[in-house]
Amino acid sequence: MDSILPQLLTGLAGASSLFLVASGLTIIFGVTRIVNFSHGSLMMLGAYIGWSIMTRLPREPEWFVLGVIATALLTALIGVVLEVVVLRRVYRAPELFQLLATFGVVLVLQDVTLWLWGPVELPLPRGRWLRQFVDIAGSRFPLYDLILIAIGPMVLGLLWLLMSRTRWGTLVRAATLDREMVAALGVNQRTLFTTVFALGAGLAGLGGALSLPNSSANLNIDLTVITDAFVVVVVGGLGSLTGAFVASLLIGVLQAFGIVLVPKITLVLVFLVMAVVLVFRPNGLLGRPQTDAREATVAAPVIRAAPPELRALGVAALLLAVAAPFIVGEYYLTVLTDACVAILFAVSLHFMMGPGGMASFGHAAWFGIGAYAAGLAMQWIGAPMPVGLLAAPIVAGVVAALFGWFVVRLSGVYLSMLTLAFAQIVWAVCFQWVDVTGGDNGLLGLVRPEWAHDARVFYWLALALSVGGALLLRRMLYAPYGYALRAARDSAARARSIGLDVQSLRIVAIVIAGAACGLSGALFSYGKGSIFPTYITISHSVEALLMVLLGGLQTVAGPIIGALVYTGLADILVRSTDLWRLVLGAVIVLLVVAFPEGIAGAARRLWLRGREA
Repeated sequence: MDSILPQLLTGLAGASSLFLVASGLTIIFGVTRIVNFSHGSLMMLGAYIGWSIMTRLPREPEWFVLGVIATALLTALIGVVLEVVVLRRVYRAPELFQLLATFGVVLVLQDVTLWLWGPVELPLPRGRWLRQFVDIAGSRFPLYDLILIAIGPMVLGLLWLLMSRTRWGTLVRAATLDREMVAALGVNQRTLFTTVFALGAGLAGLGGALSLPNSSANLNIDLTVITDAFVVVVVGGLGSLTGAFVASLLIGVLQAFGIVLVPKITLVLVFLVMAVVLVFRPNGLLGRPQTDAREATVAAPVIRAAPPELRALGVAALLLAVAAPFIVGEYYLTVLTDACVAILFAVSLHFMMGPGGMASFGHAAWFGIGAYAAGLAMQWIGAPMPVGLLAAPIVAGVVAALFGWFVVRLSGVYLSMLTLAFAQIVWAVCFQWVDVTGGDNGLLGLVRPEWAHDARVFYWLALALSVGGALLLRRMLYAPYGYALRAARDSAARARSIGLDVQSLRIVAIVIAGAACGLSGALFSYGKGSIFPTYITISHSVEALLMVLLGGLQTVAGPIIGALVYTGLADILVRSTDLWRLVLGAVIVLLVVAFPEGIAGAARRLWLRGREA
């Protein structure tokens, strides 16, 4: 009992903090249907704003409360500005492009925060009352953690009263169930969405301010918090406040005891919980089944073959790429090699997302599996590079088949989050299994054969494999399998009615995408001569999403153009300015607002309009 009770209370305190952030995220998603990646950035801003306010106030409890309330209000105001300036312009865009816009906001806010407060962590000086302890069953427990434990249920109760006892809450609950019907009844959706976003942002700011006594304001809060918050929202059930609270309790307590009982899996414990819950409860603990009324009436545009003029342009671009080693220097040749890898990385994800309709937040898992397969084959049996390049897609494809058996029953955000859980589990294995993977030190010494030592030869190999992979996936897209896969994407019920095995079609799509991605990982590893667990991080998976969405889902050339634009733009900005995230994020937001169908999709639309004119 002496050790169990403190751990339990610690878990409850962590659960309360997590619920404050997750509750705002689930309210925003429930009404606007936006997967708000910038919600963690709002908590980060709440921490920094709270630090700036509370370090200028007396250290007494009443001033602390005043500072927390002021922080929540200011963060809510920032949320209003964000919703009006950015998100209001992309509500009609596809959901994944909204996700892309919010990720652009993450990049902007990260550099704005860095510019305003600097790179150093900012701890909050603790007043005397924040250092007090309470004796509970013979154990000393921080008084502030007990306050946090009480705040979570109190906020849940206030939100319940707001949602069930006010007209605004009734409108929010109605919009969560049927947004189109609420609009048909004459409710001003713009005002409703803005107030909902303000409430969610205020809750994020509240969580950021209340976290200061136990942590500090730092630039790593955003992505760390948003990952855990997404897990809570998905485990609890999308749009369910009660579900978010229950999931927060479950995950908070498990994390507290996991550190003591099973420290080796602490890094992925929350993702293991999410994976288990989604396998047995595909809609979360208290979530409702996600029905898509549009499925039967609105299908995605047909991906048609490019007109002859655009094909000629593509051939010219390919010839220029082949001649590039004779034109550019060694540095730019390295950048072009990385671009070839990025193309194969992006087209493999596009095959799942576009024709397959399965968005992945963890596509880097296959990239890392392919890389480690090639590296371990060389380390264990001395396999040369050609054997490693062959082993990578085979191993990645086999693992993808096993994973696909679990994931194909899910859809939408639930499917995407399960892919994220799998990627985090793979990352943790690679990071902690030091005897096999080298852990954080990585695998070094991936030697290329003598004929591939020349940077130009290896570039041509990367170009051949990336172009060959893209053409092979294109051929599958226009084969009977590709049409069947798109039929399953547009209407699973109709596809089943004509005898198509929807689950098998989706599993095969995951296997093909995983194998192609594994090849890109092996190719990248041979180019760099080493493999590290960072290949499987969330940020790397997000890069693949950015490439696909920037280029456009509804064209074959989309992921290729997106990979080239993202690789080139990132390289130029990193070398040109310290605020490269701000510029890159602003460009991403502008592209989403201007071209919601992606760069290639917009170019195709303008081309066809010009021909018709």
